[in-house]
Amino acid sequence: MDHSVPLRTKAQEQTAARFRARAAAYVPALADGALAILSAGLLLLSFPDFNLWPLAWVALVPLFTVAARAEKRRQAFLLGWMAGTIFFYGSCYWLTHAMIHYGGIPVWVAYALLVPGALVVGLFPAFCCLLLAQMIAGRRFYLLLLAPFIWVALEWARLNVTGQLWNAIGYAQAYVPQLIGAARWGGVYAVGFLIAAVNAAIAYALLARSRRAALAAAAVLIFVALALRLSAPPVFDSAAAQPDAVVVAVQPNVAADFNRSAAEMAALMERHISMSESELRTWEQAAANGRYGQAHNPAELPRVVIWPESPMNFRYARDAGFRQILAGFARRNRVSVLFNSLEPAPLDGAYNAAVMVNEEGRLIAQYDKIRLLPFGEYVPLPRWVPGAGFISGIVGDFTPGNDYPLMPLGQARAGVFICFESAFPSIARKFAAEGADVLINISNDGYLGRTPVMRQHLANAVFRAVENNRPVLRVTNTGISAYISPRGEVSGATEGFQPAARVWLVSRAAGPRTFYTEHGDLFVIACAAISALATVGSKFKAWGPKSGRQTRDRRQDRL
Repeated sequence: MDHSVPLRTKAQEQTAARFRARAAAYVPALADGALAILSAGLLLLSFPDFNLWPLAWVALVPLFTVAARAEKRRQAFLLGWMAGTIFFYGSCYWLTHAMIHYGGIPVWVAYALLVPGALVVGLFPAFCCLLLAQMIAGRRFYLLLLAPFIWVALEWARLNVTGQLWNAIGYAQAYVPQLIGAARWGGVYAVGFLIAAVNAAIAYALLARSRRAALAAAAVLIFVALALRLSAPPVFDSAAAQPDAVVVAVQPNVAADFNRSAAEMAALMERHISMSESELRTWEQAAANGRYGQAHNPAELPRVVIWPESPMNFRYARDAGFRQILAGFARRNRVSVLFNSLEPAPLDGAYNAAVMVNEEGRLIAQYDKIRLLPFGEYVPLPRWVPGAGFISGIVGDFTPGNDYPLMPLGQARAGVFICFESAFPSIARKFAAEGADVLINISNDGYLGRTPVMRQHLANAVFRAVENNRPVLRVTNTGISAYISPRGEVSGATEGFQPAARVWLVSRAAGPRTFYTEHGDLFVIACAAISALATVGSKFKAWGPKSGRQTRDRRQDRL
């Protein structure tokens, strides 16, 4: 009798059974996947434009819970990757706006192009869940209390590996000054640490369901409350400070258009000048009437006009006509002018620069943007990669700067950073360490439309003010322009996509340098060291001598 068909069928069934078993080892349970998605959704709601910031304090609870009880480490990794990818994709969807409206890319292609980037940054929450699952193996849920160390260490790693820290969890609290004082000693990472600590404590209490877990969770919550209270910066009466200069910030609302005629350029230049002069006249009248608390003599107080980063592409060094107009404006109004300009760099390159001319119309300072925007100001690909040269021709190929010059605002000194450099804590910190009394962020978010990027970008500038105990003057092309106090209080915020102007008084720095200004990322480096030690320790414990069956189970569980 021929048994080949039944035998072949039995072999096929065995193969299918092994495949199902292997798939089950990789694929998380449906309920766990739903909890990971819930975490992503809660995080999304805590950021602009939803602004439900309290949700950040519980958003990670579902994710930490499923990571801690995952049967396989690879499942925890996939759950974290899914949650991270969904969050970053959903909170940064506005990146497609420029592709669609200025790059001419079809809508579905633009949204598809966003997927690889979201997958990459989503790996960092994935590794957090992987490490937690490894350490907690055997239901050691108390090790969840190490989650805040791991979470912020991986945020720091994300900045160093990918070059971006956008929407780190601490930024969700940017508009609640009472909750972000910890940035003075640990940067945005310290605020994220406190948020992750609360999430981890709640998850531990829910999983362990014991008196010890409840007491530990309560202790963590008390610690976080004390840290928030003790980190609050002292109240400083800015009205009592003697002003060193008056700053006129102009938001001209210039539309993104790269094919303007000479007449259109002249009209936009006139808009900048007329808005500036109108606000100067308003200031003079208000100062003479004592509106600013004391009758400042407009003739004695130095005046500075700030124009934002702009798609007009001013060229100070190469445009004699522009230099002449600018010098005439400066002399006529007795003002220094800080503006964005496309300036020549070595080897026929170009700098995206912040340039200042004084009251005589002479160039006195220039800052060349150091952190360039990938695929916006340069292409992060070797030139030998096919198509790299073509992409560079479309997006531009700027030269990064190296120096951190300070610019005069009367007797005060300012550090100026451009556009998304506000997302790099090291830039503002370097200026503060060099002696900046004031920080200035000139930016242009107009090409990203009326999207959450406007408030998300402002959130970065808020943290730079708190981290360094220095006010930030944010001057933008289309909004949001605002004055940010050293405590993180936002005032004078403009409406988006409307011409506007603001007047601010600036003074020499009254407060001391912060721990963060002096020591930088020391806190998060310590968190990374603790995370590394905990990871190594858990591996030694997990890979110690076991029975044959345990060894086989562990081998199957490895990635």
